[in-house]
Amino acid sequence: MAVPRATAPGAVAVPGWTAAGSVSVPGVTATGSAAVSGPTATGSAAVSRSAAVMGSGGSSAAVGAGPVASRSAATGLAPGRRSAATGSVAVPGSAVRPTLAVVGATGVVGAVMLQILSQHADIWGEIRLVASPRSVGRKLTVRGEEVEVVALSEEVFDGVDVAMFDVPDEIAERWAPIAAAKGAVVIDNSGVFRMDRDVPLVVPEVNPHAIRQRPRGIIANPHCTTLSMIVALGALHAEYGLRELVVSTYQAVSGAGRAGVDTLRRQLSLVAGTELGTSPGDVRRAVGEGTGPFSEPVALNVVPWAGSARADGWSSDEMQLRDESRKILGLSALPMAVTCVRVPVVTVHALTVHARFQGEVTVAGAREIIATAPGVVLFDNPEAGEFPTPVDVVGTDPTWVGRVRRALDDPTALELFVCGDNLRKGAALNTVQIAELVAAERA
Repeated sequence: MAVPRATAPGAVAVPGWTAAGSVSVPGVTATGSAAVSGPTATGSAAVSRSAAVMGSGGSSAAVGAGPVASRSAATGLAPGRRSAATGSVAVPGSAVRPTLAVVGATGVVGAVMLQILSQHADIWGEIRLVASPRSVGRKLTVRGEEVEVVALSEEVFDGVDVAMFDVPDEIAERWAPIAAAKGAVVIDNSGVFRMDRDVPLVVPEVNPHAIRQRPRGIIANPHCTTLSMIVALGALHAEYGLRELVVSTYQAVSGAGRAGVDTLRRQLSLVAGTELGTSPGDVRRAVGEGTGPFSEPVALNVVPWAGSARADGWSSDEMQLRDESRKILGLSALPMAVTCVRVPVVTVHALTVHARFQGEVTVAGAREIIATAPGVVLFDNPEAGEFPTPVDVVGTDPTWVGRVRRALDDPTALELFVCGDNLRKGAALNTVQIAELVAAERA
């Protein structure tokens, strides 16, 4: 079944995706041609796990080949309209390249930002690396050059065009308005501004047009769990019109920062090579009080809680996913139920999604939409044991989608399994993509 396509005038290019539409996995060199699985329902081919090669950081990264690796650029259109790819962001005819500040450069996400800036097309002039006073004088590498870290201050934003923030909420709340007042466009990865009516919440593949209305000079980056899901859902919504969502998340411990990763690794060292996990309380006794940022042991366990407490038994992560999805998609009254679960995975969030649409859907049509959406890889051949898992998705940029099925009892609903690297697209990559859109706008 062919899915109709429409090309929107004035389409916005999506950073990080090539003009030809191929999946861009920066820093990865294919050691051979990518393998593909058998034909899909639409006659295209899904990427196989054997298409993964080792990137420079040691993570497996997908190298798309064949029709499913083709991408088109979405522009946040109303349901029923989608657009064609126009290529990567460039800064044409710009004699003076914009100055970029990376605030929080020494953190986990900051390090990934620097990696991505080094892998993407170099559109920036000076890049200033900013952190807390204890990091001043450290030298970090970006674009192949060592740059010295400077302390966060008002003066650091003099002459800065774009500032990317990845800092705790209280720091962002104080310093993002200061940077904006100094003339920088701020892209903030904290939770402070996401639901502010005067701050757009942007995913370049879904609603890039939203960056144009930023009265406070600040653009918010969504939560990592939202970003792991919303690119694929945005493409389906553009075609079918979303009317309800039921989501369960399986969130990696790195979503809780370095403390989360350290806690999991420490707990794993305590339970490895034992028979623990076979009687009530044995894992809890082994790890003792060392649950770190989690309320329960996470090794050999799943914890049905992420975030802090909200009204009526909901968690902050559950409410964020609901509220942010509504804002990004422009569906303020979208019925949505979320359960967030923490799992013993280092990096990559996974989600099961039950999505209901305005009319009847088909698996063939959904697969075609997913396969041609920007920033999405369709990896869906369960009979061959091929579907997304965190160990394959980690270190890659796209959202990976598998287990595409029509609901057994509702012809308007789809069931999906989605994975996304919560440090790359879930944080650093989306921030860099927004910054590149702003840079292109200012050219």
